[in-house]
Amino acid sequence: MKTSKVLLLTLACCMPLAGYAHTEASKQVTDKTDQARTVVKSFAKNLKSTLQTSVKNDGFEAAIDVCHLQAAPIAQKVAKQHDWQVARTSLKVRNEQNQPDNWERKVLTDFEKRKTAGEALNTMEYAEHVMVDGKPVYRYMKAIGTAEVCLACHGETLATPIAAKLDQLYPKDQARGFKLGDIRGAFTLQKSVDE
Repeated sequence: MKTSKVLLLTLACCMPLAGYAHTEASKQVTDKTDQARTVVKSFAKNLKSTLQTSVKNDGFEAAIDVCHLQAAPIAQKVAKQHDWQVARTSLKVRNEQNQPDNWERKVLTDFEKRKTAGEALNTMEYAEHVMVDGKPVYRYMKAIGTAEVCLACHGETLATPIAAKLDQLYPKDQARGFKLGDIRGAFTLQKSVDE
């Protein structure tokens, strides 16, 4: 996807437009950012609830199946409800279909630099207007941190049944070896500026 920058906006902490005049363009960006945050919360909540229920009822090995089969449909449902394109990506993907495009890879690399500089993951986000096929598109990413519970399937040492299940479902899995507090990836959203 070929992109060129129209408006650059780095979102850090909880102050999305610090230093920007509140022009109509910046108001549109603020509105889109607020919408994007709502969409991310909805997606994260639905996915987390589904996985927690599965882990509680059947354990982590069963949760891998749930994630494998239900993560994409949950993203599609949330996308349809909110009229956004919704996905997850990472520099170390589990599902090959979640490979980052060039724009996402650049943002993820920047997230790593920001983390190294001490920025908190729970507020780390980035937004930008870009041109896609000659049309302005708002793109947004929100970092996903690695919590304690994530380590069962994404950590440095995995239980044998979990590793075997992941090997079966994701032969080219790269999403292992994470430590507590690492950036595991990001939610990635986009929407036409005109919508």
